[in-house]
Amino acid sequence: MVIEINTLKTSPIYEQLRDQVVLGIAGKKLASGEALPSVRRLAADLGINLHTVNKAYAMLSEEGYIAMDRHKGAYVTQAPAGGGPYAAALAGKLTLAAAEAVCHNMIENDFISLCKECYKSAVGGS
Repeated sequence: MVIEINTLKTSPIYEQLRDQVVLGIAGKKLASGEALPSVRRLAADLGINLHTVNKAYAMLSEEGYIAMDRHKGAYVTQAPAGGGPYAAALAGKLTLAAAEAVCHNMIENDFISLCKECYKSAVGGS
């Protein structure tokens, strides 16, 4: 999987890195058990600070997408469960996205269609 960082984006680099790993897992570009580059190696490859990569890896680990082992390094874990705290956090994000859509006068069916398109895109469909 190729990771690209856009320094012109307003989102922090660690969030871009985190998001690309999540997209890679969802799109089956990263499989369960697959090793990720070491923090130092990825930082060197991308030309960014190793603390930035460490922060992204820590977020991914906390969210259950990856595990970090002293001997094995960082690797993709089994898909985390979709309920409980995750569902509540997702509902909050979707509520905000829906509110923004309402503020931009987007009709409900268009919003739902866009959500479906984004879901299909995330899992590798188009």
